Amino acid sequence: MSFSATSRKQDIERLKNEELDLLTIGGGITGAGVAIQASAMGLKNGLIEMQDFAEGTSSRSTKLVHGGIRYLKTFDVGVVADTVQERAVVQHIAPHIPRPQSMLLPIYDEPGATFDMFSVKVAMNLYDQLAGVVDPQWVNYTISKAEVLQREPQLKSDKLMGGGVYLDFKNNDSRLVIENIKKAHEDGGLMVSRIKALDLLHENGKITGVHVLDLLTNEEFDIHAKYVINTTGPWSDFIRKMDTDEDFVPQMRPTKGVHLVVDSKTLNVPQPTYFDSGKQDGRMIFVVPREDKTYFGTTDTDFHGDFEHPRVEQEDADYLLDIINERYPSANVKINDIESSWAGLRPLISSNGSSDYNGGNSGKISEKSFNDVIDVIKRYEKEEVTKTDVEDILNDLESTLSEDKVSASQVSRGSSLTVSKDGLLTLAGGKITDYRKMAAGAMAAITKLLKDNYSQEFNPIDSKNLPVSGGDIDPNNVEATISFFAKQGMDNGLTEEEATLFANLFGSNAARVFSQMSHVKASEGLSLGEMASLHYSMEEEMTLTPTDYLMRRTNHILFHRDTLDAVKVGVINEMANFYSWTKEEKAKQSADLDATIAESDMSYLK
Repeated sequence: MSFSATSRKQDIERLKNEELDLLTIGGGITGAGVAIQASAMGLKNGLIEMQDFAEGTSSRSTKLVHGGIRYLKTFDVGVVADTVQERAVVQHIAPHIPRPQSMLLPIYDEPGATFDMFSVKVAMNLYDQLAGVVDPQWVNYTISKAEVLQREPQLKSDKLMGGGVYLDFKNNDSRLVIENIKKAHEDGGLMVSRIKALDLLHENGKITGVHVLDLLTNEEFDIHAKYVINTTGPWSDFIRKMDTDEDFVPQMRPTKGVHLVVDSKTLNVPQPTYFDSGKQDGRMIFVVPREDKTYFGTTDTDFHGDFEHPRVEQEDADYLLDIINERYPSANVKINDIESSWAGLRPLISSNGSSDYNGGNSGKISEKSFNDVIDVIKRYEKEEVTKTDVEDILNDLESTLSEDKVSASQVSRGSSLTVSKDGLLTLAGGKITDYRKMAAGAMAAITKLLKDNYSQEFNPIDSKNLPVSGGDIDPNNVEATISFFAKQGMDNGLTEEEATLFANLFGSNAARVFSQMSHVKASEGLSLGEMASLHYSMEEEMTLTPTDYLMRRTNHILFHRDTLDAVKVGVINEMANFYSWTKEEKAKQSADLDATIAESDMSYLK
């Protein structure tokens, strides 16, 4: 089914003329999660996003679906258990996106260290137990100082004790959003970007819809719905403030995270690595290899600036470069080595303590339970007890902590689902890993409201088994399936590298991408594969601007900076032809793309 500029016009006409069961404001991962479930359950539902899908927070994460192992230092098991269990669900429903990888956690003997060599093994064992990790390929282990340096020769050796290795998952955040949105649209939802909510509509003291502005045509119109849910992340308070019938109390405390990208030759990190900042500030830093680049972050600082345009500032860059050059002293990374960057806001809820993991006040174990865990693992290492004895202690620990339920307003730890007296639902907080669980909680509340107030009944779905678009892949056989799709691309004339890239990006939709090759041709700056990818994206991913494609559909701006200048010309020219842009519109789109690239390049700091 087409999901394009054409379907956008059709969907807008329906939004103007039909009453919806549910309207979602916000097209990031939280709104996408609600939309896919609402569509699958048969609700007449729509979603509006004032920017491109995922343009805000949901394309600006650390691009990992990680489990928060640092919280096991204090045995904050509730947070980690929720996350690692939900991580497996996300990998099941979107198997081409989260992909397993081994994370290295080097351990230094320094003040304020999160772990020492003993406690990291305890934490990793518990982590594996909570995550159900049994595959020998991914079971955790510790390594010596010499082996850490053999793996990563650029790491600082002074005070290095050794390291831990455990399972984590890399992610493509913006692809996860668009694949959810596409599936929601395929199942009947009306999904429209570049529509801005201006005001909430009321009738008889109840919210009945939203007055909106089409940012592409400057047309204002009303969308009517029985229920409206606010999933705008850091913008949640802006929407809540529109509800003049409600006493407004701010609930969000957004923080900014920053990531910088350099060539792998500058900073050679063969596997993802996670370590303390070394500044005794409670922060930890990720360093992740990706597509011949290495990126690192993050800073996690309170943010009070322009929500639409968070960017890397001098102090952010100085902070990260100082840490990286301390940990990798021979790299000597300078600001001019940075090829690209991104900054994003985390939608933290003030009442959760604004933890960077958003875990809030989840339960801690008692001192006795802590000592039991330490004792049994020490005895296991001395071969005095069996692995089963360890598992019994950990299972008992998890059972005890399960009594610490999330509060009534929460649908996952660190999240909040509220309903105002006039009916506005707001789903906020959480992490990208929790999005499906948050949406399932919201949909349970929404379907109950529809039943109680409108006598409408909808069959529940098992969203743990609802694959996203492109996710029709056996999660236990991902690599072989991706290779199968890549072979189709190679049979159509692509190189193995290019065919594999597109198979990984588009999953089971790769065949639809490759089918484009029968009626498109390579052009200046664009290979045949890139042309096929671009046309697929315009026709089936509502890609409306060059920045949509190069930043969020392909991550080209972030991880392929060395080929970007050549490719962008071809993208602009082909999109101008496809959309019949005027000379002025083409110039505007080109200028907008250049501004995005300049910001990513951090030209203003160099």
